Amino acid sequence: MDQYAIEEHYQVNAKHIEELYLLQVELLKLQKHISEDGRRVAIIFEGRDTAGKGSAIFRFTQFLNPREYRIVALGKPSQVQAGQWYFQRYIKELPNPGEIVLFDRSWYNRAVVEPAMGFCSDDQYQLFMNQVLQLEKMLIDDGIHLIKFWFSIKADEQAARIKQRLVSPLKRWKVSPVDVAAQEKWAAFTQYKKAMFERTHTEQSPWVLISSNDRENSRIQAMRYVLSLYNYADKSVQILPPDDRYLYPFKLA
Repeated sequence: MDQYAIEEHYQVNAKHIEELYLLQVELLKLQKHISEDGRRVAIIFEGRDTAGKGSAIFRFTQFLNPREYRIVALGKPSQVQAGQWYFQRYIKELPNPGEIVLFDRSWYNRAVVEPAMGFCSDDQYQLFMNQVLQLEKMLIDDGIHLIKFWFSIKADEQAARIKQRLVSPLKRWKVSPVDVAAQEKWAAFTQYKKAMFERTHTEQSPWVLISSNDRENSRIQAMRYVLSLYNYADKSVQILPPDDRYLYPFKLA
């Protein structure tokens, strides 16, 4: 890396850190507003493996009051859970009044990962697709504010991140069978992803897409978006709106 590139890197990084600090301060104000107002907020973080969902959630919650938010990252269902209504184990994780719940993957596992990997039958997939918007309408009508993010990543960037995980002692634990199959099943994931957007994006329950090839920028854009949805006390005028080059709602053709 030449001297100019090094200087540019540190300038960009310093600018990122400065904005990240500002956004995290604003998120604390927003959390206080949600708590005092008794609102219920559920934020879904979806995307391909290595897209940066977990790291975005970490930055979101890094300085929040832990009593007033929860991160939900459910593992493989137990034998009992597998025999229940699919949504049942997610329903119990929904936010209480004054609480923010961040889903690191969600019920939308059944829309993309499970059918692409052969973890569910076609009947189970179709049943989910027919029920999910009905469920979300009930949640929203009952007062839950539902935000659905999809972190989008290119195939070559995903391959590089998987390789990085495999060689890093600190990240190797993140590698799963889905990670290993992610590249060879790229087309299948794409097919189910497109179907999910087309069938589960509505005005009431929209999908918001975030380009996450630059992980740091994707976190910034997601934070900007959430903050843009609310009016709260002492909101900073320095907060920028999300950049529509990197964050945009899905649009039906």
